[in-house]
Amino acid sequence: MICSFECTFCTDCNDTILKGTCPNCGGILVPRPTRVGAALAKFPASTVRVYKPVD
Repeated sequence: MICSFECTFCTDCNDTILKGTCPNCGGILVPRPTRVGAALAKFPASTVRVYKPVD
């Protein structure tokens, strides 16, 4: 899930803790769009995960 400032959270956290609201900016969390075609080939998704649990 992602907000307009590109803060990202897993679906489980969104559903159970955040309830669709970004804790950083207060924006709405929506499903992250996927890259396709040439954009995916040129800019592949990162393989590095950053985990920052919410208290």
